[in-house]
Amino acid sequence: MAEEIKYTEAFEELQQIVADLEDGEISVDELSIKIKRASELIKICKKKLVSTEEDVNQILKELEE
Repeated sequence: MAEEIKYTEAFEELQQIVADLEDGEISVDELSIKIKRASELIKICKKKLVSTEEDVNQILKELEE
């Protein structure tokens, strides 16, 4: 199994893809590949944010007890 990408790395790669799209640096041939990669990165970021939120909520709940 591949090493799991960190949130910061995923977010930075996603920002680069967006910047390349905005600058017109992605060819039509690469567009589909980049959009698919961006979709994967968004899923990674969302999963990590949800996981972190759950962890924080659990810690806060434990502190209230």
